[in-house]
Amino acid sequence: MIWKSYTGSYLNYYQAVNYGFDNGKNSDNKTVSNPNIGYGTHTIKYANGKTREFFKIGMSANTTGISIYIIGIEDKTFLAETYGKKLGKASVTGYCIKFKKKKDIDITILAEAIQYGAKLTSEN
Repeated sequence: MIWKSYTGSYLNYYQAVNYGFDNGKNSDNKTVSNPNIGYGTHTIKYANGKTREFFKIGMSANTTGISIYIIGIEDKTFLAETYGKKLGKASVTGYCIKFKKKKDIDITILAEAIQYGAKLTSEN
């Protein structure tokens, strides 16, 4: 997986979702498949003791839509319980929010989830 760490404001990340990446397609209406944009750095600790540097907040487009990754939330039910019903037409797992098109979700709630994840993971 290729990602780039970004130390700027997470508001800029919100702006990328809100203004420039609304359906995961390029100007020719072709799906841009699995490009990942990552912000910040988080160390993932595996059960076998190994570690891996990864992004804190990530975004990718794929053939089913757009995925937002919020890495580092220990409670795997938190995203779904806190933001799931308020987001709109989205699938929410322990660390991922998936949606088909930006118009399907409440972008303000998505921004809240991203900001929560950014704040939480910066404290860990």
